[in-house]
Formats: sequence, C-alpha cells, structure tokens
Amino acid sequence: MKILAILYNGYTAAEEEPRLLGTVENKLGIEEWITSKGHELIVSSSKEGPDSDFQKHIVDAEILITTPFHPGYLTRDIFEKAKNLKLCVTAGVGSDHIDLNAAVDHKVQVLEVSGSNVVSVAEHVIMSILLLVRNFVPAHEMIERGDWQVSDIARNAFDLEGKVVGTIGAGRIGYRVLQRLVPFDCKELLYYDYAALPEKAAADIKARRVADLKDFVSQCDVVTVNCPLHEGTRGLINDDLLKHFKKGSWLVNTARGAICDKDAVARALKSGQISGYAGDVWDVQPAPKDHTWRTVKNPLGGGNGMVPHYSGTTLDAQARYANGVRSIVDNYLSGKPQEPQNIIIGLGKYETKAYGQR
Repeated sequence: MKILAILYNGYTAAEEEPRLLGTVENKLGIEEWITSKGHELIVSSSKEGPDSDFQKHIVDAEILITTPFHPGYLTRDIFEKAKNLKLCVTAGVGSDHIDLNAAVDHKVQVLEVSGSNVVSVAEHVIMSILLLVRNFVPAHEMIERGDWQVSDIARNAFDLEGKVVGTIGAGRIGYRVLQRLVPFDCKELLYYDYAALPEKAAADIKARRVADLKDFVSQCDVVTVNCPLHEGTRGLINDDLLKHFKKGSWLVNTARGAICDKDAVARALKSGQISGYAGDVWDVQPAPKDHTWRTVKNPLGGGNGMVPHYSGTTLDAQARYANGVRSIVDNYLSGKPQEPQNIIIGLGKYETKAYGQR
C-alpha cells in the first residue's frame, strides 16, 4: 500500500529538533512503523502543479496525510485522478483543503485529529489580543531600530481590562479563549454562534450570546474568529460587516484566512476603522510574498500581528497530532472503528460532519 504525506520542510530546524514531527524530515515519527508493516511511505512538500510529487503519487496512493499548515489541496479534479484513494487524514484540525462533497462522491473517508490544537490555538489568540491592544509590535520594532520614544507607542496602547471581547464561534477553541479571558476582568465576554452554549458552560465564564452578527461586532472592542470555514463563513468579514465594527477595535483570526476578505480587512486597517489585525491563517498557504496582510498597518504605523500558520503546531501540538495520525492509520489498517470525534466523512455514512474546527 502506498501512503502519501504532504508535509512542510523543516530544513536545519527539523534536523536539530526531532520533535518537529510535522516536517518532511521527521515524517510524523511514523516512517519506521509504516515500513515495518510492509507499506510504502512517500513524504514530500512538493504540492503545486502537475509535476509536483503530490500529483505524481496521488494517482495510486491509498492514504493521504496532510496538514493544515502546508496542505495538499484535494479538489474534485484531484479526486478523479486518485483512483486508489480511500482515506484522507489531516494531521491537525481543519479539513477545508479537501472538497468534502467530492470525497463523499468518491467514497473517501476524511478524518482529522480532533482537539489536537485547541489549547495551542487558544493560547495564541490570547497572545495576539494582547500584542494588538498593548501595541507591542511597534514597541519592539522601535527597540530594534535603536530608538526610544515612549509617547509614540503609548498613544495607541490600552489595557485589556474593561474591554468587551467577543468570539465568532464558541466551540472547542472559542470557548477556551473565553475561559482564558476571565482573569483579565474584561467588561463583558460575548459570543456569536448558531448554537447556544450549555447554560452552565456560559454561566461559568459569564459569557453572553448575541444572535445578530452586526449587533455583535458593534459591541466588541476585540473580535476573535474561531469558527470553521465553509460556504456560510467564506468572506464573512467583509466591507459591509467591517462598517459595523466599533471604530478602533481589534480583530484576531486564527481560524481560516478565507473567512476574512483580505482586501476589506486591509482597507479597514489603513483607514483606522479597526486598529489592528492579527492571526496566522492565510487564504492559500504559503502566502504570496506580496500578500497585503504581510505589511498593512494602521494610520499610526502599527496594528499588524500577522505570522506564519503555526498557532496549532507547537511542539506539544505536534506530538498530539502525530500520535493521532498513527492511531487513525492503525485503525484503518487493522479494520478497527475510528474514534467518532475524528470523523469528518466516515465509512458507510458518506456524509459530512458539522464540526467545530478551530
């Protein structure tokens, strides 16, 4: 059996740090185990174009493993070529790089390692909120330049205490973000979600649900996006919605880049409608070098907290999703049932699951 894994290159870092399991070099730690069972494991970062390793090997691979950080995009055309494909495994959380309708039509199972990234991403959200609100990045850049003008930084630095913070999506990650905000004594914690939190869960963190999205963003000093990408959320944060944001508020997106209209966000930041945008997700990854989110700033020259997609791939998270991938593949090879929480499209069901990704 051929198993194809599309991972990212770690280069020297992966050679020096074996716990970088999600890299081409360290192969999720499963190479020896796979080959000991008599199967072939092909690992590559090459995924773009007809001459890529991805397109070359997908035609006869039975299992595809890929990550949300350097995904192999499975379009309907790719499914048509992948005659032997039976299982797609996301090493992490978030399977929107896969055309799930095409997977259903071709009877291909789709699984991911549910919960492997929730703590890592929630912590990154809190960090991103603080670096925007406290105007941290321009302050650090000033120090690197050798300058020292406190007033230039302090004029756009605030406390998180007393602010209204809300999450779009209150699933596994969104709820943990709200939990971690409780000690900051925010004025109020809000959430927008199609489903209300259980009464006790909401009471534990004193979170209030707002049913209308425009009303929700108009009340928030900080908005954080923690919902899955699907047809209903693609381009959700656009020019029209951004007009309803509280002027000077901050926006954090660690969910999926395509939930935000990149040009609309850039316009809002440049104009000062929002004071900052931070996150680690981009629509197509790696992001082009000229992507506007790399350099766009607010009128005071700050407000950009963008980084590569790494919030869910800390060394701790990599250990969790590597172990999860091994478990999923082992269950498949041995004919054991998969853990229900990991199933996006399951054998015999062929239906997508409404999962609370990120």
